[in-house]
Amino acid sequence: MKIGIVGLGLIGGSLGLDLKAQGHEILGVSRQATTCQTALDKGVVDRASTDLSLLAAAEIVIICTPIGAIAPTLAKLVPHLQTETIVTDVGSVKQPIVEACTYLWSNFVGGHPMAGNTNQGIHAAQTKLFTGAAYVFTPTEKTPTALVEKLASLARSLDTITYICPPEVHDRAVAWISHLPVMVSASLIQSCLQESNSQVLQLAQKLASSGFCDTSRVGGGNPELGMMMAKYNRQALLRSLKQYRQNLDEIIIQIEQENWDNLEQVLEINQQARPKFLN
Repeated sequence: MKIGIVGLGLIGGSLGLDLKAQGHEILGVSRQATTCQTALDKGVVDRASTDLSLLAAAEIVIICTPIGAIAPTLAKLVPHLQTETIVTDVGSVKQPIVEACTYLWSNFVGGHPMAGNTNQGIHAAQTKLFTGAAYVFTPTEKTPTALVEKLASLARSLDTITYICPPEVHDRAVAWISHLPVMVSASLIQSCLQESNSQVLQLAQKLASSGFCDTSRVGGGNPELGMMMAKYNRQALLRSLKQYRQNLDEIIIQIEQENWDNLEQVLEINQQARPKFLN
C-alpha cells in the first residue's frame, strides 16, 4: 500500500520506519529539503519531497504536523488527493481538528497514537515507538465504518491497542491523563524556580533524582506542544485543572490542620487507583 506522511518528525518518522519495514511504500513530505534527504538516508521513506503533489498516488495520508497546522495542511493537500484516499492525523486534540478536517475532506478520520518522548525531529525517529501503545480513532456519526476499520487494522499492525470513541470523549479523557499532567509538571518546575534562596535552589537542583525526573518530565518537554494542548483543548483542560486545584487545596487543608489520618486515607486511595491508569 502507498502511504503518505506529511511531517517527518519523531511521530511521522517513526511511523515511516515501521510501516516501511512491513513492505508499504512510504511517501514523505516535509517543509525542509534537508529533512527529506535525512528521511531518505535513514530509510524512513521511499520517496520524499517538499511538494504535496508527491502524495497524489497515496491510498492513506497521515498528517503528522503540529496541531495548528493540521487543517491548513489538509486544505493544501486536497487538490492532489484521489477521491477515495483516506486521510488521518496524529494530533493530541481531536474535536476541533475533526470538525475542520471533515468539512475539508469527507474521508477524514481523526487519529491519536499515544506514544512519543521529549525528543524532536527526524533524527529522533525510531522503530517500535508505538509497540504496546494506545492508538485512538475518533470518527463522527457520518464516518464510514470501512474507513475506520482500515486505519485501525493498520494501527494494529504496529502492535498498538486501538480504541474508537467520539472526538469530544477523547478530548476530555486526554485532558485528565495527558494535558493536565503537562501543566501540573510545568507548574512544579516553575514553583521550584521561585525559591528565593539561591543556595537552597542550587542544592535542590543537585539533589533532584528519579522522583523529580518522573514528575517534571512532561512539563519540561516541547513548549509548542504544551501550548497547542491548552489552546485547542481549552475547555476540557480548564475543567481538569480546576478539579486538580480543588483537590490540591484539600490536601493543603489536611496538612495545615494536621489531619494525618485523613491525608493517609487520600494517599491510600491514590495508591490503589494508580494501577488502573497504567496500560
